[in-house]
Amino acid sequence: MAVLRPAGDFDRSYQQDMSFLRKPWHWVALFFSIGVVATSPYWGTPTIITTANRIGYWIIAVQGLNILTGYTGQISLGQAAFMLVGGYVSALSVTHLGVSTFLALPIAALGAGLVGLIFGLPSLRVKGFYLAMATLAAQFIIPWMTRYTFTDYLGGSDGIIPAPAPHIGDYVFNEPARYLHITLGALIITTFLAANISRSRLGRAFVAIRDNDLAAELLGVNLFGYKLRAFFIAAMYAGIAGALRAHSDQSIGTELGYDLIESILLLGMLVIGGLGTNLGPFLGASFVILLEEFSGFVGRNVAMMMPAEMTPRLLTSFRPIFFGLMLMIFLIFEPRGLAHRWQLFKAAWRLRPFSH
Repeated sequence: MAVLRPAGDFDRSYQQDMSFLRKPWHWVALFFSIGVVATSPYWGTPTIITTANRIGYWIIAVQGLNILTGYTGQISLGQAAFMLVGGYVSALSVTHLGVSTFLALPIAALGAGLVGLIFGLPSLRVKGFYLAMATLAAQFIIPWMTRYTFTDYLGGSDGIIPAPAPHIGDYVFNEPARYLHITLGALIITTFLAANISRSRLGRAFVAIRDNDLAAELLGVNLFGYKLRAFFIAAMYAGIAGALRAHSDQSIGTELGYDLIESILLLGMLVIGGLGTNLGPFLGASFVILLEEFSGFVGRNVAMMMPAEMTPRLLTSFRPIFFGLMLMIFLIFEPRGLAHRWQLFKAAWRLRPFSH
């Protein structure tokens, strides 16, 4: 969507045209938002802090999926499996190699990226539904391997191994209030990288492949090479998110999630937030996680008004039903995502009072 501006508001340099933060109040809003999240351990409740931490690493995972699906147009149903790889690589690196957790994060990103390359190989021959089925194989193969191979290191049939909490000297990040700063720092770095990828030569090649891969190939874009790069970057982001989640929970394993449902949920977050936008992962992940929390709150209150024998059944069934119903209503009335609605709101605000 073109950016609508009132008459007289135009760019005077390439630097101004390329900038994300165009006005002084944009910088104020950015630092204020970061400050609110960074200081939330001092004023927020444990629920708020834990939820903010979850939103942080889910946004990172959705950012990677946005590069692959939103920009390159390659569907993936294995993002949660790559998060599992990142979590295992980071936990094993800290436990057996003795490296710092902060060094284990890029190691986990690289390990998950290499695994993502393997499952991205079919992208040269297949696309669409068939590519989704190819990436779905990662969601079955990777958890199976973590259960039944290298059992001394990966936990065997239980599939759960400890992931030590990060520490700097004697200061241990073993509580959500402390760990939130690590998640926030990683989120700032990944957001900066994702935003600049989208407007680089690499990002323009991704968009060309998404819009028309045949035309992109005729223009000299190496389809296979750029598709593999997209899979590699997406898996790297998933590896970082998985490592952050593992050290936050201080454990990693196939029994703790990372299944097909979570991969579909990640794709749903991206669709709700807005495909191919930098703001989409933030809005989508925040909306879905807060909706989950809200549905659980409503379910508990509704259960209190029901007979005692119906309470366990209602608590089990109400949350997914309410959550699915809300998502269905949302997709009916806002199919282009929250980021598109935000663009419309900004355009109407810029052109006031001439919004007609």
